[in-house]
Amino acid sequence: MAQGIRDKAVILGMGCTRFGERWDMSSDMLMAGAFEEALTDAGIARDQIGAAWLGSALDDVNVGNSAIPLATALRLPPMPVTRVENMCATGTEALRAATYAVASGAVDIALALGVEKLKDTGFGGLPIRTKGSVNDLWMPYGSAPGTFAQLAGAYAARHGIDAGDLKRAMAHVSWKSHQNGVHAEKAHLRKAVTMETILNAPMVADPLGLFDCCGVSDGAAAAIICTPEIARSLSQDALVSVKSVQVCASNGWEMQYGEWDGSYVRNTRIAAGRAYDEAGITPADLGLTEVHDCFSITELVTMEDLGLSQDGRAVFDVLDGAFDATGRLPSQIDGGLKCFGHPVGASGLRMAYEVYTQLKGRAGARQLANIDFGLTHNLGGQPSNSVAAVSVLGRLQ
Repeated sequence: MAQGIRDKAVILGMGCTRFGERWDMSSDMLMAGAFEEALTDAGIARDQIGAAWLGSALDDVNVGNSAIPLATALRLPPMPVTRVENMCATGTEALRAATYAVASGAVDIALALGVEKLKDTGFGGLPIRTKGSVNDLWMPYGSAPGTFAQLAGAYAARHGIDAGDLKRAMAHVSWKSHQNGVHAEKAHLRKAVTMETILNAPMVADPLGLFDCCGVSDGAAAAIICTPEIARSLSQDALVSVKSVQVCASNGWEMQYGEWDGSYVRNTRIAAGRAYDEAGITPADLGLTEVHDCFSITELVTMEDLGLSQDGRAVFDVLDGAFDATGRLPSQIDGGLKCFGHPVGASGLRMAYEVYTQLKGRAGARQLANIDFGLTHNLGGQPSNSVAAVSVLGRLQ
C-alpha cells in the first residue's frame, strides 16, 4: 500500500535568479545562476548529485526539447538527466520527480531546475502553441485572458456576487501582490500600485483589466533534494522537508458532461485534498501560500479550491484582508506571478523558493513569523482543461 513521500526527502539548497527582461542572459546563464546559488546553499559538490530534472514548458523557445541543455550548461558529471513538461505546473513537476527519486531510495541527492526565457520571443504573452488536435478543435481562437474572464463570470453567477464587489476584490488581489512585491529583490515588478490605478486600468477581457493579468518574464529556479539523514549530517540549520507533492490533470470531464458550471477548478480541489492528506495537515496549519495568480480571479477562486475560504466567500475574505501580508494567511508574500512574471518552467520552483526562504527565516523585510508549513499551487492550461499541482513544504521535526 502506498505510503506517500512525507519527510522522506529534504530540500538541502535552493537558488533563484532575478526574474525580468533578462536581455543580458541566455537560458544557459540563467540555469547556471540558479544552480550555483542552490549548490552554495546546499554546501555540496556537483559530483555528489545523482540525477537531475529540467523543467521547460516551451521546448522550442531558447532551451530545446531534451535535457542535454541542462547537462551542458551546468557541466554535470555523467548521470541521468531528464526533461519534464506539464504546462504551467512544469517547475513543480521537476520538483516532484527529484523528490520521488530521493524518497524512493534511487538516489541520495537529486536536482530539480526550471527555466524559461520568453522575452526574446517578441510575444506580449505566452507564445502560441498547441496542446494537441483536440484542443485545436475545441478552442482554435481561445485566449488565456478570455478563458479566465469566463471563470470570473461563472463564479459571480453561481454565488450571486455583485459585479462591483467582484471587481474590487480582484483589484485587491493585485494591489496586495504589488504591495508585497516591493520587498522582493528578485521580482520583475517592484512598484506599489494604487487601487484607483488598478480599477481604472484598460480592460483586457471583461472583467479583467490590465492589472488583473500577470506578465511573462525570463528566469530560473533550482532545488537540491536529499535524504533527511544526509541533510542532518550537512546542516545545523532548520531543515525544510517536502511533505507532499500532488498533481492532477483534467480528463475532459468539464467539457463533456454538462455537470461543471465553470465557477471553480476541480483538479485543484482534488490535488489539494490529496496533498493535505499526504502531508498530514489541514488548511488551518498553513502559514503562507504561493498560488498560481496568472489572473487575479484565478487567485481568488483558488482560495476556495484550496479550502482556505468557504465557497462563495473568497470575495469577502479578500476584501477583509485575510490574505494580505498582515492577514490570517498571507498569500503571494513575494508578489507572486503578478510581480515576478511567469517564465513557465521556473514558476513552480520559484514558489517553492519563497516558501523555503520563509521557513529558513531568510526573507528579510517580508519575513513572516511562526511559519511551520507553506503551500505552492500551479494551474496549467485553462479552467476547462487543466493540470493542477500542489506541494506542501514544512519544517523537518
